[in-house]
Amino acid sequence: MRLDAADDSGVWLTGSDAVAAIIQLEDGRYLMQHRDSVSNIWYPDHWGCFGGAVHDGEDPQDALRREVYEELEFNLGEASYFTRFDFDLTGLRMNRYYRIYYLVEMTLADMSQLVLHEGKDVQAFSGETVLNTLRVTPYDAFAMFLYHERKRLGPGDRVA
Repeated sequence: MRLDAADDSGVWLTGSDAVAAIIQLEDGRYLMQHRDSVSNIWYPDHWGCFGGAVHDGEDPQDALRREVYEELEFNLGEASYFTRFDFDLTGLRMNRYYRIYYLVEMTLADMSQLVLHEGKDVQAFSGETVLNTLRVTPYDAFAMFLYHERKRLGPGDRVA
């Protein structure tokens, strides 16, 4: 198996540090993006969180604000750190990357003003639908599971 070739479409998938927003509406539903069906993105035609790449030297929260505005024309106010996933893709001759998740609260009035600029669709779903029905990007599905089911997660070695 060759690790240095593009797929049949001739398109390379590349990695980058990234940020994502778990956007929860005031009614408890989650705002999700239906990703485009193009071969140059990870997990085309899946649902996922809004967000994207962190540019070199860019603060992750600034990247989140930029990405959410570019994708939805939403001026992000407060965003709270939730979790970070680290990916080591050196075995694929790529680098190590992170994906940081932030929690964002949004009103229904704010949702009604959104203008989608990236992806096929934007919709709000219950946590059960996100976790059990939608085809969600795996990393976003795990982050959504952790957040939605946070009250069920055992005490383990909790960080103060």
